[in-house]
Amino acid sequence: MKKFFESLPVHDYTTKLSVSIVYAILASVAMNFFYQPGNIYSSGITGLAQILTTLSTKVVGFKVPVSITLYALNIPLFFVAWRKIGKKFTVFTFLTVTLTSIFMQIVPQTSLSNDPIICAIFGGAVMGSGIGFALKNGLSSGGLDIFSITIRKKTGRSVGSISMYFNGLIIFVAGYLFGWQYMFYSALSIFVSGKVTDAVYTKQKKMQVMIITKNPDAVIDGIQQKMRRGITIIHEAEGAYRHDKQTLLLTVVTRFELPSLEAAMKESDPSAFVSISDNVKILGRFYEEDL
Repeated sequence: MKKFFESLPVHDYTTKLSVSIVYAILASVAMNFFYQPGNIYSSGITGLAQILTTLSTKVVGFKVPVSITLYALNIPLFFVAWRKIGKKFTVFTFLTVTLTSIFMQIVPQTSLSNDPIICAIFGGAVMGSGIGFALKNGLSSGGLDIFSITIRKKTGRSVGSISMYFNGLIIFVAGYLFGWQYMFYSALSIFVSGKVTDAVYTKQKKMQVMIITKNPDAVIDGIQQKMRRGITIIHEAEGAYRHDKQTLLLTVVTRFELPSLEAAMKESDPSAFVSISDNVKILGRFYEEDL
């Protein structure tokens, strides 16, 4: 039994738990400090939960809290994730959604500003920070993530395009039901949220790295010890000034891995010439960690 507990990745689990708590707090602040007071609708399943909450007064006679609506919408998606995506993914998503719903319920709704533009910008920034932080640490906030990943596996469509269609529908419905001004404010918030998510979630940004070195074996070993990346070797590259023979190495890394690459280069060949091109497009195979 002792060996079993020692074999468990306790550090990984405690880190994910901490990230879940941070995301839950940020999502609750965005919802109760900005979205709800400003009548701003979020992206994804959260936005759908807000719409259903707004409609609940007319349909059932009382207002159902967003926390309950959000949790109820995610329950069937947990079963989909368990069957179609993975058990570990589902467990941590369940934990994150549960904590988010609890924090949304206990964090008091506070109006910091009556300006819907301010609520849209800052609400989007806070929510985007939470989503990006969760994705960066291998967690999902549930909802649209599950829906998008499942559809991607069946159709091959990108997660981004699926999210775009769903979010477009959310803001259109919000505008149709509650006033077109809310559609524009919500669109602004979703745009800000997406930009902040991209800024925080650096694992999706790919960079092409070109290394010119006289010690290719040491550089290759150093890089592959720190990250899982393939490297293309081009022998007998020649410098135009001294006409000395060197080796050209080509690889692609994510922005998240850039510190690891820099550390590997300092250890293996500090005098190597390294050129990095940002935001490259990949058509072939590129390893990405599972959520």
